[in-house]
Amino acid sequence: MPDDLFATTRWTMVFAAGKSRDGTPSASEALENLCEVYWFPLYAYVRRRGHTKEDAEDLTQMFFAKLLERPDFSGLHSREGKFRAYLLASLKHFLANEWDKATAVKRGGKLTRLSLDWTSADARFGLADEGALSPDKAFDREWALALLERVVAVVRQEWVADGKADQFEHYKCFLTLGKGEIAYAEIAARTGTDEGGLRVTAHRLRRRYRILLREEIGRTLADDAMVDEEMAALLGAFS
Repeated sequence: MPDDLFATTRWTMVFAAGKSRDGTPSASEALENLCEVYWFPLYAYVRRRGHTKEDAEDLTQMFFAKLLERPDFSGLHSREGKFRAYLLASLKHFLANEWDKATAVKRGGKLTRLSLDWTSADARFGLADEGALSPDKAFDREWALALLERVVAVVRQEWVADGKADQFEHYKCFLTLGKGEIAYAEIAARTGTDEGGLRVTAHRLRRRYRILLREEIGRTLADDAMVDEEMAALLGAFS
């Protein structure tokens, strides 16, 4: 999915269409774009509900087909404008009420299919260590991970665009490690940079990351005033 397209994608567009009960092409496109970014937590949730890899793939695609082909997005207000909460509630309803209909659809049938990476999905699910969590809690964690991965990817793309792809590979640890865990002297020696300058780079990189993280969270909410609340929920998913 092109980044310029994603940059215009906001859950606000879908939410507004839901409140007006008038689905629009732009709202449908926004919903599809968001789903393509955050589909894996849904797939993993279906797996944790006891479905096989193949059934989970089919059910996830069928869920998206039903979601994307509906003429409106009514009822979104019931999830307080949070894309995360709306998707999970919709999936639960689908699994509870649409199982018979879903299993009647032949695999490879006429579905609105998203370009989802099923090749890596099973491997990612196998690596996820969520056994001690409930499916709902695990979904929140998978959602948080998907969001953070997306932000790191955007930061990487910015560095690549500036011709600094190699530098980013050395500095990306600044985004995943605590300040006390970063071996500045070692990285400075490896990259031939000044340690003081490296710390400045780390500070700027983390600041840019935080800005993009808030923007990314905002794209999944109907109200920017909810960003702090959702930020807290994201961090809470790892506690």
